[in-house]
Amino acid sequence: MTQAPPPDQIPPNRPHGGGWSAARNRGAPDRGATSRIEHVRVTSPDLARRAALGVLQKRMIFGLGGFVLIFGVLAGRLIDVSVINPVHPDAAAIAAQLPRTNILLPPPARAEITDRNGTILAVSLPGAALYANPKQIGDPGEVARRITAVIPALDPGWLESRLADRKRDFVYLDRGLTAAQELAVNQLGIPGVYFEDIEHRHYPEGDLAAHILGGVTPDQRGIAGVEQYFNKSLTADPSTPLRLSIDIGAEGIVRQETEQAMTDYAGVGACGIVISARTGRVLAMASLPDYRAGDLGTAPANDRFNRCVSGDYEPGSVFKLMTLSMALNSGMIHYWDKFDTTHPLHVGRFTVTDFEPAHIWMTVPHILEVSSNIGASRIATILGPDIQRAWLRKLGFFGKPPIQLPEAQPAMYHPKSSWKLLTTMTVSFGNGIAMSPLQMISAVVPVVNGGVYYPPSLDASGPPPAGVRVMTRRTSLIMRKMMRNVVVAPDGTGVYARVPGYLVGGKTGTAQVVGPNGRYMKHLNDASFMAAFPMTDPRYVVYVVVLQPHATKKMLPFCHGFTTGGYVAAPAVANIIARIGPMLGIMPLSGEKLAAAQAALSIPVDPLPPPGRSGLGPGHMFPPGASKYAYMLAGQKPPATIDEAAHDEALTRTEMWQPLGATAETISVPSAPIIGGAISHQTMNASPSFTHAGG
Repeated sequence: MTQAPPPDQIPPNRPHGGGWSAARNRGAPDRGATSRIEHVRVTSPDLARRAALGVLQKRMIFGLGGFVLIFGVLAGRLIDVSVINPVHPDAAAIAAQLPRTNILLPPPARAEITDRNGTILAVSLPGAALYANPKQIGDPGEVARRITAVIPALDPGWLESRLADRKRDFVYLDRGLTAAQELAVNQLGIPGVYFEDIEHRHYPEGDLAAHILGGVTPDQRGIAGVEQYFNKSLTADPSTPLRLSIDIGAEGIVRQETEQAMTDYAGVGACGIVISARTGRVLAMASLPDYRAGDLGTAPANDRFNRCVSGDYEPGSVFKLMTLSMALNSGMIHYWDKFDTTHPLHVGRFTVTDFEPAHIWMTVPHILEVSSNIGASRIATILGPDIQRAWLRKLGFFGKPPIQLPEAQPAMYHPKSSWKLLTTMTVSFGNGIAMSPLQMISAVVPVVNGGVYYPPSLDASGPPPAGVRVMTRRTSLIMRKMMRNVVVAPDGTGVYARVPGYLVGGKTGTAQVVGPNGRYMKHLNDASFMAAFPMTDPRYVVYVVVLQPHATKKMLPFCHGFTTGGYVAAPAVANIIARIGPMLGIMPLSGEKLAAAQAALSIPVDPLPPPGRSGLGPGHMFPPGASKYAYMLAGQKPPATIDEAAHDEALTRTEMWQPLGATAETISVPSAPIIGGAISHQTMNASPSFTHAGG
């Protein structure tokens, strides 16, 4: 690099401060400073670069023009649709974007269930379920601890095991979250824990009608009661409630009074039923012990067991209503006939006795009034097993009761091959045959309503079940009068079923309890009472059964150590009638109206045969067509030939099964009492055509 010489070396001929330049070429003339010309040299790469820049500039110009054109078109279109020809938005689109002031819940997946008055018994409401993905859970123990801190009902150990199951990516933790619990868990912010929108089935009445309603699974599928029976219709049309025949007010009363009787006598269980005598629809049905309908899955098996339709119990003397109505309807027996009850009956190693032996010949009203087992046995053996079985088959005892409950069970009875003398006798007073209380009360409905059988039903959404005539009106009327005697007669077994102003009639039942070994247990019985009211024109039938009652210290002064149906169940029935009567529009009578109604229901306990007629009694024990068993029981040799014509005629009357016509009928109750010779043989056997009004 050439450096400038120091100042003292500057040539004298060069002015100070001038710039330094290289020395002139040797031999060049000294003419002072001259400008130097610089030559620029352009190469091929420079030319190529300049050409590329030119192309790029042209492309940019074309692109800019294209964008200007496109945006010009869009701007023109925008001006056209918004100013020149505006397009109005769809009204639905506008509505969708407006804020909603009220939130409508999605329709439920399961219909409501109501009682006959519209009170909600079951309803599906939105809820939340808590679930987790175990593969996303960091510390299962810590997560379980945090969740159980806000949901104490969950078991920490169970919860941790669920969260630690890495083989699964979905596990439910709780399918019944409350709103507060959902918020509390959500605030924990635990990764891997989520919520699912579900429905919960709620039962606002708690344990009332729990056995009728049944219950559902967590995924809303019916698994018991009407929830199971009507599962398809409940889910097919969720907008239409299922209306039951139950009256929840009456249900509460029946449950309360039945529970009181069970508690007072320390029973192991109980059942109370109220059924319409005009339609067969069940108004109330309480099985005890029971459970809260929403807790079906966790309730003990004993509480879930429906004693009204699933339990088969020997009915005891209540069954005499079947025996006597069968006998009167057959035409072989008349209510003035007398039967030998002077001594116990011995068949092999078995003995049939009466609770309070009278040692007399009793008429039919007297047999029912004092509940004579001996008298019922005499009557049943006259009719024989063929007529007895035909009657029971017709009234549904040999099949499953047609109620809308999957838990309903058929009765238990002897096969025809073993239905001999002893079975015929014991069945006549309710031993040796067992059925559910619902089956028993359904068979009593025609006994009191004029002779029309209705299949029991819980469904009130459609027309009432069709009725079928199974006995004559005359038979039913006589039975009602005799049932009234059971309650009002001084020595009647049902005196504690009296209700002031109400014409109650009924029958007591005290049955031995069959043990696990098939033998009767000592000092244990089931107590029951069957009643109807008002007996001038029965509207409802009431049945209370208390299983294995005991003479507790509290009740000992009242029952005197006895646990019969008259002491245990009859007072409960009286309390039920007194409370539900006014609620159902049946007001008590008083004064002349009560006296007249009572007179219309009177019947002598020892009636005389009509003029010109004779009745069965000493010296004339058997009518034509009597079974050989009647002779065997009396210690007499049966005749060589039985009057088959008389027997077949009685069997035909027994098998009466006349579906009612489309025209509604009315049962009229004669105002004249049945006494002495007021009823002729022709009138007794008459079977006028009529139908029964629904209600």
